[in-house]
Amino acid sequence: MAVSWGVLSTARINDLVLAGARKSDRVRFVAVGSRDRARAEAYARANGLERAYGSYQELVDDPELQAVYISLPNDAHVEWSIRALRAGKHVLCEKPLTRRPEEAVEAFDVSEREGRLLMEAFMWLHNPQIRRLEELLAEGAIGAPRLIRAVHTFVADDPRDIRLLTELDGGSLMDVGCYCVHAARRLAGEPEQVYGEAVRNDAGVDVRFAGTMRFAGGVLAQFSSGLDIPEIHGLEVVGETGSLALDDPWHGWTAPRIELRRADGAEELRFEPVDPYQLELENLSDAILSEADLLLGRDDAVAQATALAALFASAERREPVELQSV
Repeated sequence: MAVSWGVLSTARINDLVLAGARKSDRVRFVAVGSRDRARAEAYARANGLERAYGSYQELVDDPELQAVYISLPNDAHVEWSIRALRAGKHVLCEKPLTRRPEEAVEAFDVSEREGRLLMEAFMWLHNPQIRRLEELLAEGAIGAPRLIRAVHTFVADDPRDIRLLTELDGGSLMDVGCYCVHAARRLAGEPEQVYGEAVRNDAGVDVRFAGTMRFAGGVLAQFSSGLDIPEIHGLEVVGETGSLALDDPWHGWTAPRIELRRADGAEELRFEPVDPYQLELENLSDAILSEADLLLGRDDAVAQATALAALFASAERREPVELQSV
């Protein structure tokens, strides 16, 4: 049985999500909503969608849709997640849901009151290479973790790019750095203290962001993100007796692998390429049908927003910030 989906906006990220959906027999996108009906109709024709709506509200009010994927600019994520939930839809909201923990709490409060599911779209975590990474750490393959290093950069050179607009909550930390923060939290728990440094463009958007996060037991995570640096992906966990390194942790498109390095040599673990967008859509669809548990929910989203808020505050104050639970 396939769950019927609608997509809110005609953003470029939709291309990856719709491509993932086409590979699945459990996910069926049937509608798109845009602020411009002509644009929605053209988009629907180009992507084989049955229905097009000239407003976001029309789409979330469609009684035949079970779920909505929200790919609007960052500043609209929470508002339209809540509107969709109140319209009776389950929601997959593109990351980051928000940089404000109180907004994440509000969105999940609505989700629970309405009896609908809400998931933040950190698709990287659905990749089998990441599940194996977590298993290796749990098995003690490199001893206790000591240091996590993560990087995610690319060049965004179109001044109209929403990722470069302050008023839309753009910036490198929100767009790509959030993956690094999410990975560090997933692998080390919740940070106790963070320190961030931002380099901003003339519009005030952080085009580069570097951060240090301290976790219980003295585990440190260092990350860097950028929108004006050639494309780099990487994730490494260094432990007492070795390290685990992934050169394509965020997508795993072509040759996903983990390199396990220890004193007695290195071992390469290879995985079949998968589509992480397909996997996240299937996870939420299966959960809607009560056939699976959500991989990500309230606790993770609120803690992620809490960490982002602390990093932004640190960069603004130019001093370390202690984490406060919401």
